[in-house]
Amino acid sequence: MTQHVKESLLFPEQERVALFEATEPGLSPVTWAEQHTTLVAERLATAGACLLRGFDVPDETVFSRFVRVFGEELNEYTYRSTPRTKVGDVYTSTEYPASEVIPQHNEMAYTSTWPERLWFYSAVAARSGGETPLADSHAVYQRIPADVRERFERHGVRYVRNYRAGLGISWQETFPDMDRSAVERFCAERDITVEWLEGGDSLRTTETCQAVTVHPVTGRTLWMNQAHLFHVSNLNEATRLALMELMEEEDLPRNAYYGDGSPIPDADLAAVRKAYEAEILAFPWQAGDLLVIDNLTLSHGRNHFEGPRKVLVAMTGSLSSRPAA
Repeated sequence: MTQHVKESLLFPEQERVALFEATEPGLSPVTWAEQHTTLVAERLATAGACLLRGFDVPDETVFSRFVRVFGEELNEYTYRSTPRTKVGDVYTSTEYPASEVIPQHNEMAYTSTWPERLWFYSAVAARSGGETPLADSHAVYQRIPADVRERFERHGVRYVRNYRAGLGISWQETFPDMDRSAVERFCAERDITVEWLEGGDSLRTTETCQAVTVHPVTGRTLWMNQAHLFHVSNLNEATRLALMELMEEEDLPRNAYYGDGSPIPDADLAAVRKAYEAEILAFPWQAGDLLVIDNLTLSHGRNHFEGPRKVLVAMTGSLSSRPAA
């Protein structure tokens, strides 16, 4: 308990998500955070996430100031995989239709460098649904059958992405403010293979990276990839069949393989999805909620929803599975 703020755990059985609730109106999250940065850092390390509720958060400017209290610049969302819009110096959450569910994932786990922390601001809470469920990445790893884990750990994951205007997101959206030369430099620095298609209007990238990682503080082994999300089996059956009739598999907007290029069986990914489902922790957003999560410790997703919903996101810090230069 701090003055005018009550502390508890949102999910006490799992010892996850430290909840800080303002007990009087008008309390500034920026002022409170300035006085309690150490407390938030300690709880983030043990509970995986911190949720501030009931504070005065009128707009994204206050959200941005709150994030900056913790001493890090906000990351640009480059090499993105989903459509978002920049709002000031933060971003909208993924702009998929309200009817769609976004599966569990650690942010940018489809590449070898990821943000350390994610920050969320619930500007408008949906009338129903729209939760941002969380799942413990170590518990997910433990739930996946050993033979499936072994295949992923031995081979890693290869992601093949095709960027075409009107089908998925374009390369210009994925690499904002970059020309072709800048894209090539960015990818070369990260061992991402680049292939320009159709006279340079379309792009294909191929990257092979980790399936798991080890948390630098806790030492726990974590499931850290997006094979289940990128793989063609993530599409509904009608969409999958329609795309496969229209194009070769290598031309799909995105797909995932084992790191040696061999196919990942649907059954292996079904086991991964089952492990995530068993570890889901979900809570309804309230307007003004601020949530920070350790991007390695906890994955996140999005449930379908009804009514207006606006959640803004910021990313800070950087961790990588690539060897230090």
